[in-house]
Amino acid sequence: MTLKTGDQYIESLRELKTQVYMFGEKVENWVDHPIIRPSINSVKITYDLAQDPEYADLMTAKSNLTGETVNRFAHLHQSTDDLKKKVKMQRLLGNKTASCFQRCVGMDAFNAVYSTTFECDKAHGTNYHENFKKYLTYIQQNDLVVDGAMTDPKGDRGKSPADQADPDLFLHIVEHRPDGIVVSGSKAHQTGSINSHEHLIMPTIAMTEADKAYAVAFAIESDAPGLFMIYGRQSCDTRKTEPGADIDVGNKQFGGQEALVVFDKVFIPNDRIFLNEEYDFSGMMVERFAGYHRQSYGGCKVGVGDVVIGAAALAADYNGAAKASHIKDKLIEMTHLNETLFSCGIACSSEGFKTEAGNYQIDLLLANVCKQNVTRFPYEIVRLAEDIAGGLMVTMPAEQDFKSDLKVPTESGLTVGEWATKYFQGVPSVTTENRMRVLRLLENLCLGTAAVGYRTESMHGAGSPQAQRIMIQRQGNIAAKKELAKAVAGIKE
Repeated sequence: MTLKTGDQYIESLRELKTQVYMFGEKVENWVDHPIIRPSINSVKITYDLAQDPEYADLMTAKSNLTGETVNRFAHLHQSTDDLKKKVKMQRLLGNKTASCFQRCVGMDAFNAVYSTTFECDKAHGTNYHENFKKYLTYIQQNDLVVDGAMTDPKGDRGKSPADQADPDLFLHIVEHRPDGIVVSGSKAHQTGSINSHEHLIMPTIAMTEADKAYAVAFAIESDAPGLFMIYGRQSCDTRKTEPGADIDVGNKQFGGQEALVVFDKVFIPNDRIFLNEEYDFSGMMVERFAGYHRQSYGGCKVGVGDVVIGAAALAADYNGAAKASHIKDKLIEMTHLNETLFSCGIACSSEGFKTEAGNYQIDLLLANVCKQNVTRFPYEIVRLAEDIAGGLMVTMPAEQDFKSDLKVPTESGLTVGEWATKYFQGVPSVTTENRMRVLRLLENLCLGTAAVGYRTESMHGAGSPQAQRIMIQRQGNIAAKKELAKAVAGIKE
């Protein structure tokens, strides 16, 4: 079997024994938990659309490993066209879910580990590339979700991994065995970790020889002994647990998730190891993964941005302000910013190149420019959306108030619900309920649970703004630009 259906994906999660903790308690049925399930639905749609002929060209690809049709999230990019289709697929899914759909990190990790292991084997005579090809073939044939995990807690940011007071603040090898290694530590802020069948672990920074125990990459099942997860809560997350939760949730069907993934002396067999103290290749793996993932933001954030723009335009309609020139101008600016992000994602894809291993890498400079813009533009898009929506987005009564049949003891004899509906009516042609729905959606996108996957993740996902600036400095080739200026100015040295 190559392509699962969405329902098959859900049922496959039920077979896992993943250990999940939330609010200080173990979650026994995390698949159906009201806080977690929307994020699972977001992954489910990546399966559903792959089954739809309308989207097959974007959602699927022909595997270079097996020759079979596979989900694009498990694909190794074979051309610049593949790189562009990746970005377009991510925009599509952002449109459909208005949230994070969580499979991008795995896809980006596949492509980074594939090319890095090839070059590591060439330099060190290791067998990591064959290990990884066999592993990815297994993933493709079973259509599994893999969480690409790079970020460590890091502890004291002024100290290297080996100099930390607690060595577990960076994931590391604690024991070498004839049949594998044992690791301890954790990976933080892991998007989609609980919804994944597997985890693909990478080092978080370039390592030195002193840090070689931390230069490790491997794959592990999500329910492996010694591995557990602590769910990261989000703003307004408990609204999903309220009886009859609907309008107040904003985006009822879809959502994102992050978790702390802890490894307490977890055994990794030899055939699932892709880096084992070859510290000189840790930086390459980090740089390549970061480049792919920064490209991703030119698709996923743009797709969600489309929904933000649409919701803001609807709010203007429902408020009776759509014809105001300043509203039109704000929507134009939001569109301009969003399409600029998309342009960056397409540009770094179009300028991609073939690696020694044979898969395609994006242009690293343009990918980092893409992500640097993502750390800024969504914040302005959200600011303009909040401006258009008005203050009611964050001051309206609860959904229960609008539905309340409790009579208020006044002369009119109206219920709480009737009073709320009366005074929060916008244009007469639109129901108060529909006006509330679009404003709650905007609240969710700009401030609530979806903001984790749009606004805040735009800042910190795939590395902080400074991480991109460092790469822009490295890739920007200022020395060559100086020579151009000298030539034009007639300067001879």
